Amino acid sequence: MYKERTGILYRMKYFRKHIKYILLLFLVVLAYNLYFLFLLQDIDKAYLYYLDFLTVFFLTMFTIREWTVFRRKEKERKELLDGEEIIWTYLDDLEDEEILKHDMDIVNGQLSEQFDINCELQDYIAKWCHEVKIPLSAALLIDERIEDPMTRQQMREQLEKIRQHLNSALTGCKVQSSIYDLQIQAVGLKECVSTSIKNNQFFLINRRFEIFLDVGEEKVYTDKEWLVYVLDQMIGNAMKYAGEKKELHIWSKKEENRTILFVEDKGEGIKESDIRRIYEKGFTGQNHHNGQYKSTGMGLYMVSLILKRLGHDIDVESEYGKFTRFSITFKDNRDYFNL
Repeated sequence: MYKERTGILYRMKYFRKHIKYILLLFLVVLAYNLYFLFLLQDIDKAYLYYLDFLTVFFLTMFTIREWTVFRRKEKERKELLDGEEIIWTYLDDLEDEEILKHDMDIVNGQLSEQFDINCELQDYIAKWCHEVKIPLSAALLIDERIEDPMTRQQMREQLEKIRQHLNSALTGCKVQSSIYDLQIQAVGLKECVSTSIKNNQFFLINRRFEIFLDVGEEKVYTDKEWLVYVLDQMIGNAMKYAGEKKELHIWSKKEENRTILFVEDKGEGIKESDIRRIYEKGFTGQNHHNGQYKSTGMGLYMVSLILKRLGHDIDVESEYGKFTRFSITFKDNRDYFNL
């Protein structure tokens, strides 16, 4: 019963696929038969019968051959559809809805599986970062008991670097995750700047940076944690690319329905050929980092990604060998976040 039903389905599908050619051939045969019967009445009809016989014979042979090929391909097609692999490359029939649906289901399944794996990996990294913070805090307390000032200073510097890398890894996991909820609220810009400076105070003091602050009491709608991370990256870059004049200038400006925050350093600057690519993932540029730092090319990429999610604009101005100035524009985007 199943084989009979399958055979009927094959024949119906074959007929639907070739209906245009069958109708065309039928019309051609009908046309020349009518032509012979009505316009060439003097010619012996045996010629017409012979021509019809040849037409039917060759058509039958062609149909048998095409049917055999069609049935074989349909069996192969069914076996492939029952499998778990992408099959359009084998069948080369992009107009077949079943093939497209089959392949789309497989691709969606693979994407869903990979998404789950990435989420588990992000959760693992985030959990690991939180767990490492506990012994790190203990190590910072132990460091204070070291009597030798130079050893204590050197140890503290390395521990602070570990802390910064942990925070970067933790924030990076949150940024890459599509399920992380933004905590958008009215945040004091001055408070965010102060928090970021506090996060970097050890290195700022150690490198004897002079800080010039002129940030007002403006409130901006943003995610405080992510904005502080952005400022951490900018201040970190200012220290990495510091020149002889170790200055950090941070100020804000209020304009109609927007607030602009500026972060400027007097370090190496950015070459004109690099400035358009600084937000690219993995781009490290041509600066020599004072010979002390190895750039990963991820810092400004993450900054750009975060600010894009927050709906803030970022611009950069730089003169190589003199200064670099970043500006973050905060618009009144309460309606965008339904606040």
